[in-house]
This record gives sequence, structure tokens and C-alpha cells, in this order.
Amino acid sequence: MDFNVKKIACGAGLFFTRAVQFTEEKLGQAEKTELDAHFENLMSRADCTKNWTEKIYRQTEVLLQPNPIDHTGARIEEFLYEKLDRKAPSRITNAELLGQYMQDAAKEFGPGTPYGSTLIEVGECERRLGAAEREFLQTSAISFLTPLRNFLEGDWRTISKERRLLENLRLDLDACKTRLKKAKVAEAKAACEGEMAPDFQETRPRNYVLSASASALWSEEVEKAEHELRVAQTEFDRQAEVTRLLLEGISSTHVNHLRCLHEFVEAQAAYYKRCHFHMQELQKELGRLPNAFALNSNPSVATAGSASEGISSPVETDTLKIEEVQAPATGTRKAKVLYDYDAADSSELSLLADELITVYTVPGMDSDWLIGERGNQKGKVPVTYLELLS
Repeated sequence: MDFNVKKIACGAGLFFTRAVQFTEEKLGQAEKTELDAHFENLMSRADCTKNWTEKIYRQTEVLLQPNPIDHTGARIEEFLYEKLDRKAPSRITNAELLGQYMQDAAKEFGPGTPYGSTLIEVGECERRLGAAEREFLQTSAISFLTPLRNFLEGDWRTISKERRLLENLRLDLDACKTRLKKAKVAEAKAACEGEMAPDFQETRPRNYVLSASASALWSEEVEKAEHELRVAQTEFDRQAEVTRLLLEGISSTHVNHLRCLHEFVEAQAAYYKRCHFHMQELQKELGRLPNAFALNSNPSVATAGSASEGISSPVETDTLKIEEVQAPATGTRKAKVLYDYDAADSSELSLLADELITVYTVPGMDSDWLIGERGNQKGKVPVTYLELLS
């Protein structure tokens, strides 16, 4: 391999000079060029933006994919498909898988049985919830996670690279200042003391003309140091301006991330709204299905109802006659409505979220329902839509 020995030696010397300057600054033996307060604030703001963006990005990934093993597998799969320049297939969600298992179980148990028919309804709802979750994950990844990742892997890497280059040029500038200061001190000493040999330990070796006076040699060294300082100052100022422009771009990054955050909130609100709608529909469907558990848990009530001797009861075997139901003297309670509910038939009472109603039970009634009263209106209400108050 063809090595450029001169270039390698120059690079090693430059690295050594920077290392010496950095060490002397830490020990307090050399001066350090300080950046202006505005520049320092820009860098501090950029560091803060990077740190919090990274934390938000990582935690959002955990929120969207809680299982660390699944999360790692998903990232590996996405990486492989990205390298192959192909679109990754949609991953089935846990809710969709649960819904599929429930529907398969219903086929084994018999879709005509109470348990089987309920499994079918719940399984279908779980599949709808899973589909809504998958759409939410895709939307969030595109509108929120991708912009954050692009900043961390793109803009921030560019900013970090330019800041490292600025720091190296700052070390070069301060090293030039140190050399110039030492050269001027030596020049002044030579002028006062007359002829003296140049101190090669204080400055870089030069091919001096041995017959020249020490004062003239130091004057030449001062001129070279001043020239190097001007060059270093120009390069530092140019790099500082480039870095400043990149740091000021953090404000645009905040605006972009703010827009992405609004889109994430909209996607999350739409997702939870769909989930709430599907669960409400499921509750209505379950309320219409036969409840074998309620019948088995109240056999005495069913027997007493069929064997009653001339005792009239407001509860019929098939249909509850709401108009004949009377509130008991004791046992009524107040309840707060949690969600809106639309009555399925004339025997039910429609509800509005956050309203207060009076509820009570009647003998032989399904345990999932109560009788609710609101003024002159009366009807069955589902227990799951209520919060009973003391």
C-alpha cells in the first residue's frame, strides 16, 4: 500500500499539538478562546434538543411496541427490508391474533352455544381493535417516529461533525496564539541581551542561517507565527459561522417536531375513539345474546317464577314489562353514567355521559342490567355503563 509519509507525519504532529494545547488548558497553563454567550446558548439548546428528542423517540417506540423482544425483531426485520429496498410486510397485532383464536375456539365449541356465539362476537371485536391498532402504529411511525429519527441520524450527526471540527480549529488557533506569545517574549529577550542562540525547544525547528543574529531570527519567527495565527483565525471564524447557522436551524427543527406531535396526538385520539366505538358496539351485541351464566347462577329465581301460585310478578319469562315495574321502598341507589348509550328497544333507557340516575334491581333480572329512572322515564340500563355511588 502506498503511504504518504509526509502527510502521516504532518497529521501526527497536528494531533500532538492539539493534545498538548488541550492538556495545558485543562491544567490552567494555557489560554482558551471563549465563544460568545449567544453561541454557547445555541450549543446548549442543541444538546438539550438532542437529549430529549432521543428519550422521546425511544419511549415512543416502547409505547408502540412494549415487548422488547418483538421490538428488536421488528427493527432487524425493518433493517433487512430497507437494505433489500423492499417494503416490510404488515405485522399481525396481538389483538388480531387473540380474535382469531377466539373465533377458532367458537368453531370447536359450537357457534350455536352461548359461549361459542359470545366468542365469535368478542373475537370479531378484537380483530377490529387489532386493525385499528395496526393503522395507528403505521401512522405514528410515519408522522412522528420517522421525523425524530431523521433528526437524530441526519441533522444531529452533521451538527456534531461541524462542532468537532470547530473545536479542533479552536485548539489550532490557541496553539498559534501560544507560539506567537512565546516567540515575542524570546524576541524581546534577545533584543535586550544581545546575541543569543534561538531556543528550539520553545518553537518549532527552523532552518535558520547560523550567521544571522538571534534577534533577526526571532523576528522572522514572530512573522511566521503571526501569519499562521491569521490563517488559523480565518479558518476558525469561517467554521464558527457554518456551525452557528446549523445551530440556529434547531428552531426550524422544533417547529417541524411540533407539527409531527400534533399529528401523533390526532392519530392517537382517532385510535382510542375507534376502540371506544367498537367496545360500545360489542357491549350492545353481548346484551342481546342469551346469557346462560345468569340463568345458571339464579336457578331458584327461575323455579320460583314458574311455580308461583297466584303471585303476580313484573318479570315475564321472555319480556320485562317496564311499565309494571315499581321502585322498591329501599335499595335504590344513585349512579353516574360513564358513557353515552342508545336504547336498543322500548324496554331500555337511553343514557348520556356524566348524568345521574336512580337505579335498582328487580327479582329475576339479568345481573348485567339494572332498572334506571330519570324523572318520568324508566327502563333497563347496562351495569357496565354506570358507576354506582354510595
